[in-house]
Amino acid sequence: MPSVVGLLEQRELGARRRVDELREEADRVQAELAVAEREWREWAIACSRVGEVLAPVDESGQDPARAEGTAPAAGEQTGKTPQVPEAAKRKSQVPMWREGLAWSVLSVDYQRILTALADRDRLRQGPLTCQELAVLFGLDVVPAKVEALRSKAKRLVARGWLAEGQPGRFTLAAGVAGRGGGS
Repeated sequence: MPSVVGLLEQRELGARRRVDELREEADRVQAELAVAEREWREWAIACSRVGEVLAPVDESGQDPARAEGTAPAAGEQTGKTPQVPEAAKRKSQVPMWREGLAWSVLSVDYQRILTALADRDRLRQGPLTCQELAVLFGLDVVPAKVEALRSKAKRLVARGWLAEGQPGRFTLAAGVAGRGGGS
């Protein structure tokens, strides 16, 4: 029969091994955490830079916040007008609808959706689904095309250009006028 001291020594040895294993695992997790935190910081910086590039610009080509006299961004030289790349054109964004805002502020795709819905409204034919819009535009009625239209229609709803009385059925929002007009 083993002695009590011998049993305690075995348990102590087992506990030490378990502590060593847990410390090794904790070190591994710490290293992974450090890598993940570094990647997250890089991602946050990249998102911030993309946000700066895609920020709306006024007619002079300057960011309105900077034109009002706020401090320049880090690394930016004072007095230097930021260059807006072609991919970030003003018309690629959907502004919030307000009275008097013309459809011409929207890209052609958004204008097509508004035109189709304005025609339906004028003829009192009711709302359209995205599948019906795809057919109307001569697109293949496949999920990718329908979902692209749905994304655009939902964005127009969120910005006040369209209304979605029933899920998936879109009409012009109250106050949005006919072709190309403001209100």
